[in-house]
Amino acid sequence: MGLTKPDFPPVDVETFLGQPLRERIKALSLHWVEYGFGSPKLFHLIYAVKVLVLHVVAGAAAATWSSGLGPFWDVATWWNEPIVYQKLILWTVLLETVGVAGSWGPLAGKFKPMTGGVLFWTRPGTIRVRPWRRVPFTSGDRRTVFDVLLYLTVLGALLAAILTPGRPSATLSAALPGNTSGLVNPVPVAVAIAALVLLGLRDKVIFLAARGEQYLPAMVFFVALPFVDMIVALKLLIVVVWIGAGVSKFGKHFSNVVPPMVSNSPCIPAKWFKRAHYRDFPRDIRPSKVAGLLAHVGGTCVEIITPLILLLSTNRVLTLAAVAMMVLFHLFITSTFPLAVPLEWNILFAFAAIFLFWGFPNEAGYGIGDMSSPWLTAAIAAGLLFFPVLGNLRPDLVSFLPSMRQYAGNWASALWAFAPGAEEKLDAVRRPTRNQIDQLKGMGYAPAIAEITMQQTIAWRSMHSQGRGLFSLLYKHLPDIDRWTIREAEFACNSLLGFNFGDGHMHNEDMLAALQRRCGFEPGEFLVVWVESQAIHSRVQHYKVIDVAVGVIERGTWKVADAVAEQPWLPNGPIPLQVEWSRAADGDQTAQATPQRRTPQHRTGTPA
Repeated sequence: MGLTKPDFPPVDVETFLGQPLRERIKALSLHWVEYGFGSPKLFHLIYAVKVLVLHVVAGAAAATWSSGLGPFWDVATWWNEPIVYQKLILWTVLLETVGVAGSWGPLAGKFKPMTGGVLFWTRPGTIRVRPWRRVPFTSGDRRTVFDVLLYLTVLGALLAAILTPGRPSATLSAALPGNTSGLVNPVPVAVAIAALVLLGLRDKVIFLAARGEQYLPAMVFFVALPFVDMIVALKLLIVVVWIGAGVSKFGKHFSNVVPPMVSNSPCIPAKWFKRAHYRDFPRDIRPSKVAGLLAHVGGTCVEIITPLILLLSTNRVLTLAAVAMMVLFHLFITSTFPLAVPLEWNILFAFAAIFLFWGFPNEAGYGIGDMSSPWLTAAIAAGLLFFPVLGNLRPDLVSFLPSMRQYAGNWASALWAFAPGAEEKLDAVRRPTRNQIDQLKGMGYAPAIAEITMQQTIAWRSMHSQGRGLFSLLYKHLPDIDRWTIREAEFACNSLLGFNFGDGHMHNEDMLAALQRRCGFEPGEFLVVWVESQAIHSRVQHYKVIDVAVGVIERGTWKVADAVAEQPWLPNGPIPLQVEWSRAADGDQTAQATPQRRTPQHRTGTPA
């Protein structure tokens, strides 16, 4: 693979799209083992330059220059300055909220343009998805001028907080008598908090894009807490994030995440190393013992044990080793360029490990016992744990992001199935972009090449645990599935909302209803198979089958153990499904969706 040439699957372009779906999934998932998405190395170079220029250099320059510190390249002069850390967090929130950090670019399904975010969220009439129906003044699904003004207020307040000089702080001076930079101005931060909360109640997509579940508590700590309490609270926050992610990797899902993630890494060119993460390539591409070891020792254990050491250690050598471990952990994730590309988040957390635990060590008066009140410690800990605990017990109520299940494989997910020609109806949605297939064609891709490229994303989904269940539902409900266009919902959602981060809650029934109001699908034209995350105490996942023109037509469960036991292409047929309710069985025959029987089209360059 060269700088600009992709590793395209070794298939006959003229005949591949005419093959049965199961054979296409097998060919593309086997190709993924050795090449991942097969993106040109130029894509990864663009990401690396973006992170270096926009996040590292511009962020450090803005934080230091506006605080009377620097120059920004002299890291030794500012790495442990509290105001710089505060402003780097705010800078990261700004980039995430604009849409040029996570879920950006071709690895997130944004080809042309590469940016979603601001292009969608400053445009009245685009789709918004509210988190809770019962919140007053949030009805509707169209972005209004008020929503745009709220969004711009968030951006403006964040920029003001970053660029204005620090404010003197008596509690900072008491702890660090020689400090002259102060702390971040609390007024614009408070404005950003209020605007982001209000905006999030009207559109959960922007709130989650800003990574509000992690950065909003930090911003509250900046405004509400004295200095020492703020540092300890920030430590508690990052430890909850780490440990929450570690706990989410319990179970059977995460071992299925590691192999395709490693396979997608441009920093691991050795095919033998990638193959080692699969049991018996190409006959059996379920996770190997190597993958399990990397997942649960290099992942689960590191994210639980190491943060506890950082939180409790008063030994400098042990603390340094733990800091180094977390830095390497985040750099490894960055090097794999995982889909949704949370690169800035990982770079910031690597720096946070150094700043918080090495720069302000527990034994120097910044341990959990040094907060001004044990009741405050308990209240902050309880507040930080509320959504992770609730989200793991009731994943239907909480997005996987506030549940702290980052990249654990236990996601709410979906596949979209369009009858021939029905996908074109999405063009009725107001947005600054088009469907991914059309974006690729606009970049010069031949229709068949564009279609095969996008089918790689459903092969990627099939390599994860929930993919086996979702495809089982499609095979059950669509006997003529080879005629249908199948799309990975996370990618498709990106072209409609401007953002996705692996969260199926962004494209649930509410979002699908918004599509129906705009596109007017006929019954049987657009079928969605959707599954909720697995609750921590459960052995099953709950699914829904949705005809977008009709509503939910079936609910049920499958056992996670059955899903992970199968190959991605389901050579033994669909996994067992336990139907709990169906519209047809309930007697509503008139509303039951019937798949459209249209004249088959030539599949060369036509999605199947």
